[in-house]
Amino acid sequence: MKVLELGSTVAGPFCGRLLADFGAEVVKVEPPEGDVVRTMGKMMEGKSLYAASIFRNKRLVSLDMRTEAGRALVREMAARCDVLVENFRPGSMEKWGMGYDVLSRVNPGLVLVRISGFGQTGPYSTRPGYGVIGEAVSGMRHITGDPDRPPARVSVSLTDYITGLYAAFGASMALLARSRTGRGQVVDAALSECAFSFMEPHVPAYDKLGHVAGRTGSALPGSVPNNLYPTADDSFVHITAMGDAVFARLCAAMGRADLSTDPRFAKAKQRVGNVDALDAIIAEWTVRLPRAELEALLIDAAVPATRIFTMADIFADPHYAARGMLVNAPSAEFGEVVIPGIAPVMSQTAGAVRHAGRRIGQDTRAVLADWLGTAGAELDALERAGVIQQDKAARDAASGERISA
Repeated sequence: MKVLELGSTVAGPFCGRLLADFGAEVVKVEPPEGDVVRTMGKMMEGKSLYAASIFRNKRLVSLDMRTEAGRALVREMAARCDVLVENFRPGSMEKWGMGYDVLSRVNPGLVLVRISGFGQTGPYSTRPGYGVIGEAVSGMRHITGDPDRPPARVSVSLTDYITGLYAAFGASMALLARSRTGRGQVVDAALSECAFSFMEPHVPAYDKLGHVAGRTGSALPGSVPNNLYPTADDSFVHITAMGDAVFARLCAAMGRADLSTDPRFAKAKQRVGNVDALDAIIAEWTVRLPRAELEALLIDAAVPATRIFTMADIFADPHYAARGMLVNAPSAEFGEVVIPGIAPVMSQTAGAVRHAGRRIGQDTRAVLADWLGTAGAELDALERAGVIQQDKAARDAASGERISA
């Protein structure tokens, strides 16, 4: 499959990254100044470590879509691809002569993945919206954090990732449908709606009970025990033992088998009604043991429990290593760089990390030659006019190959 990625920041590039991980030929189009992701996260020698991961496995083209010549090149590429991913404000593609009615007339099998804050229709559709804005509108932000503090956020672009995942899922569903019908379609992935879909337990609860969920810190409402508990060495373990059989194992590990028959705690529904009392009993036990001993004891008792991993823990962990979830990828920017491995693991059609994210415009001329048959003189003219940009190191390498030949 050929995928043309026009999306910027996180949601669109993550969608493209997922498709690239499993073998799609993904061509990412960046403006001459580069995608804004290149300004995010930690830098090394002025270069984005974030981009090294989220742009992995992609060929990178730099062209200026603010010019008509640049847009013409994109339209030509759209005529030759299976999937086009974009996350401009609704109406932008139509303004540029690249609405689905235009693109599908030339390429009826095209799947157009459209990512936006609030969707392509509705009264909020023209509003600008980053992931965290969609998260706030979805209700998810309202339930994140501690009850005595303002709503918190996870320190990653969570809603962008959720939406990128839904967008890739939608693209896959559309391609499956195309295998039967021969026709593509539009995938409309809204940041606010994708985040809202994760609010699933709270929707019927409001409909039938008028219950508005609030922030509960490290606990999960309706699942008891399922919380973070202190240890003797000023650390924490998270214990999840809401099932009756698992709870009985936890009680045995605590030396409190009586709790599993206590009428306040014997069954899951009873535990939910007495959560504060049970959490206090468990915390009184955990705080007497150091974290490592506690974690080992609970794992030995087949009770789901863990310390809270840091990135340093992950890099030192044998399970991450055994599962191939830390991949040392070849990088044009850094020589090599460790980035996340492939998820999910497939038994027959496994994905792969082939290379880290490349430099701005590293593949511009090669892609335009491969996809459109654009010749060297025409590429030179486009580059002189500022329509396209080729990475200097890549141009010099290509020039050296031509001289050698």
